[in-house]
Amino acid sequence: MPGAAVSEQSHRTPVSELEFVGCRPVRVRRDEIEGPDWEGRRVEHWHAATETAWIAREPTSPYHERPSRRLAGLVERICQARGSDAACFGATDLRVRQEDGALGDFMQADETVYLHPARGNLPQGAQMVVGEDDLPDVVLEVDNTTDVRRGKLLTYQAWGFPEVWVEVPERGSPARPAGLRRGLRIHLLEEGRYRESAESRAFPGWGAEEIHRALNETTMSEETTRILWRVGRALGEREGTGWEDDALLGRLGREQHARGVAETALRVLRRRGIELTADLSAPQGVSPDALVEAALTADSEADFLARVGSSADDNGGV
Repeated sequence: MPGAAVSEQSHRTPVSELEFVGCRPVRVRRDEIEGPDWEGRRVEHWHAATETAWIAREPTSPYHERPSRRLAGLVERICQARGSDAACFGATDLRVRQEDGALGDFMQADETVYLHPARGNLPQGAQMVVGEDDLPDVVLEVDNTTDVRRGKLLTYQAWGFPEVWVEVPERGSPARPAGLRRGLRIHLLEEGRYRESAESRAFPGWGAEEIHRALNETTMSEETTRILWRVGRALGEREGTGWEDDALLGRLGREQHARGVAETALRVLRRRGIELTADLSAPQGVSPDALVEAALTADSEADFLARVGSSADDNGGV
């Protein structure tokens, strides 16, 4: 979804409307925030008008990091079923620029998901610039000691991000605010404002409760596997792709089919009364049609092997 080419001023949420629970404000000049000393720091939000950076008090920990890493893996499974790749950028700077090119406000997302990376104008460096790069289809924010509803979510809304997920993990650190409720909330942008939804728009049919459960499982359950397949197939049917188009699943499918045909060919020979060596396995690299034809016409094991061997030679051993 392309970012709209609008002025930086329209992207700036008044500082009076922002509250960053679990963060401490630090005065950081514009020239400092873009310097090497601040690269890689966990800055929840930098407000250009006041040159204020809100720094998360919570150190990097599995409480916060695991859900975002987990989401990338879930999206990969969905896209295998769909038959085409997505792109997850992880923790990413989301920035706006003023008309003179100077840095405006910026935030850091915990995970950003692009469902069609081959089609879009994706970030090329360490940051996504609103109005220049495409907006991600989904942004994930993980609240453990923070609460994005009272700060960052207002800015996401002002910047026009189409879908934001806010996850409060099942397991939280002792410093988690009492007011945070475990679960995942999906915020969909409609007519310039977010409304909470029980299901994702980007991932059709994937419900908030299902996503929350999948993000918090230690081992992927059979139910989650089934749901990921369902969502992936819904995307594929909409886009005309299938799991056969995925490089890995397509290869596995072809190999499994070839093994099945080879085993069937040996069963045909036995039913025809052809004596076979006990540990005989059908040669690899032979087309299914050639295997079946050889099994139906060969008069001995040696004849069968000669026929399939000749077929493999004719096809270049493929």
